[in-house]
Amino acid sequence: MFKNKYLMAFLMLILISNMVAKDDFIVTSAKKELDRTMMELSKEKIKPYFISYTITDVESNTISASFGKIRSSNNDTKRMLDIDLRVGDNKLDNTHIIRGNPFSFTFGGGTISLPLDNNEKAIRNSLWFATDRRFKAAIERYEKVITNKAVKVAEEDSSADFSIEKPVVFTGNEIKFTVDTKKWEEILRKLSAKFLDYQWIYSANVSFMTSIQTKRFISTEGSQIVEWESNCRLYVTAQTKSDDGMSLPLYETYFSFNPDGLPNEQKIAQDIDKMIDLLDKLRKAPLATTFSGPAILSGPASGVFFHEIFGHRVEGHREKDPNSSQTFKQSIGKKILPEFINVIFDPTIKTLKGQEIAGYYVYDNEGIKSQKVETVKNGIFSNFLMSRSPIEGFNTSNGHGRAQAGYSPVSRQSNLIVEATQTVSEKKLREILIEEAKKQNKEYGLYFDQVSGGFTFTDRTIPNAFNVTPLVVYKVYVDGRPDELVRGVDLIGTPLTTFTNIIAAADDMGIFNGICGAESGGVPVSACSPSLLVSLIEVQKKQKSQAKPPLLPSPISKKAN
Repeated sequence: MFKNKYLMAFLMLILISNMVAKDDFIVTSAKKELDRTMMELSKEKIKPYFISYTITDVESNTISASFGKIRSSNNDTKRMLDIDLRVGDNKLDNTHIIRGNPFSFTFGGGTISLPLDNNEKAIRNSLWFATDRRFKAAIERYEKVITNKAVKVAEEDSSADFSIEKPVVFTGNEIKFTVDTKKWEEILRKLSAKFLDYQWIYSANVSFMTSIQTKRFISTEGSQIVEWESNCRLYVTAQTKSDDGMSLPLYETYFSFNPDGLPNEQKIAQDIDKMIDLLDKLRKAPLATTFSGPAILSGPASGVFFHEIFGHRVEGHREKDPNSSQTFKQSIGKKILPEFINVIFDPTIKTLKGQEIAGYYVYDNEGIKSQKVETVKNGIFSNFLMSRSPIEGFNTSNGHGRAQAGYSPVSRQSNLIVEATQTVSEKKLREILIEEAKKQNKEYGLYFDQVSGGFTFTDRTIPNAFNVTPLVVYKVYVDGRPDELVRGVDLIGTPLTTFTNIIAAADDMGIFNGICGAESGGVPVSACSPSLLVSLIEVQKKQKSQAKPPLLPSPISKKAN
């Protein structure tokens, strides 16, 4: 009979996880080293109870062009390792928050490179050395956790540090595509050359990026997952300045899972023409003043708005952090939004309204199947996005433990979808805006057409506010005057107050695909929403450069010669 309960449990796992993900040399090699490591380290005084290896192969292509010339064109292949190694037990381990430490979460050990050659000895040697370092670091931190827990007051949230989940064996469908580098270089030259005619455009860039990731996840629980993820993006950016020195950028982003899914050259060229025309109008537009009153947020703007002020506050791990504001910790079963609003996070879908959305994945970075999560139903808050870090009342993951390679997974957003069960036409929404502005004795309301992103504060030590960065904003006058383009404002506020001010939604759906950066690095997300009318928002003046526009015209501008 085995006297070491950890060793016995591990041997049982070997028996139930004998199946290796189909025909994968890397998984087979890594599993051998994982089994050996767990067997030997289980004999130590402080022993691991869980280890996982995530091995990610990335094949990427990046091409960038500016004013008709290629600035860079690269393709790269790399193999990266992430290790999750936990000592203690699932109730209290080395990842536990150390209170009083401003860096209370562990953010991973940085990128660990593995050999690209499929050489078992080379791969196992790299795994051995990296695991040894991680094990020693885990013991050191675990001892600090024990000391910290002994000298601090009782914790608000006494839930475990790691959830118990069922192991999974899964092999997905391999993704392959070929990038015609010469073709895309020529397309980018032509597209970026369209900015040459305008001496008042000071920077312009067209970038094309693709990646195929082969993700392999194995753990001492018995999980073995091999899957493929891809994304292709084309970015157009351009910037001008107004006479008072304000920098005025515009962006256009295209996303697909395959290069063939991106718009054709003609469509992108038409969008660039519209961007140039809008930049010209922006640099001549009047500077907006501070304002408090009604506003319409377009679909994409509303999506970003919800991503910033709602999405980050329902990422479950924040509810355990004593430094976090824990906005919705006591809100389960309570009304936080109008009755006609539902908010869903659904990483299981690849398209919405016929458009591809970036927050799709099959398994998260902790080996948990992605799940649709309904956080708000008829305005009532009901759920958090969960990784394998439990919080009070939520003991298991719902497949939202996500991370960029080199970081430790935490709960993160996926495909955010705002649904409205009562809608009006876009024309009617505008009429309601004007009615609301009149009711508030305002000369105008605002229409936020384009935004570039934003940020939010969730820490208790500073005011919990958000800042969404508008790019294109119009005044909608109540007396029938044409809408007026204005510049130089940021959309600001606090979340709970702003939620109560949503009064109507349109019957459209806007989609914003992007990369969200947070504690666990950058992860692909989408934010999808109908246009929304908010009865009361606040804008403040945007910070601006004090430098004048260039004194001389650009030497490369055709109109400058």
